[in-house]
Amino acid sequence: MNFDFFNFLDLCSNALNLFNGGSSDSIHYDLPDKKKKRKYVFEKISAVLYIISAVLFFFVFRNPPVSGNYIQSVAIVSVLGFAVSVVIFFVLYLFGKYYFKSVFQWLLFSLSIATLCVSLFLWIYFKSVMF
Repeated sequence: MNFDFFNFLDLCSNALNLFNGGSSDSIHYDLPDKKKKRKYVFEKISAVLYIISAVLFFFVFRNPPVSGNYIQSVAIVSVLGFAVSVVIFFVLYLFGKYYFKSVFQWLLFSLSIATLCVSLFLWIYFKSVMF
């Protein structure tokens, strides 16, 4: 006796129809909407990122280190921070998470990520003993 794959599929579909009640249109379940619309998500995230970056900027510029090329080092670290933020934006775009309803949300979120990256790199640069 040979095994017939189509007979097996017919048996499985009959078993599923038995559990389903024969018709999928007759049963309608009202499931609660699990995905609630959240208001001001990007604004809240941006505010938290701005607060974190303000604290980091305070720690960096509270006692600035004495070095000969202070402005040059700040400029280089700022460019590094902006480059990393552009990479973050690109990764978010690839994942499909970089979309906004308005230009204000886009600017607020993008600038908050950029200032966080710059402040983080400045804090790491000036708090490390190597430089």
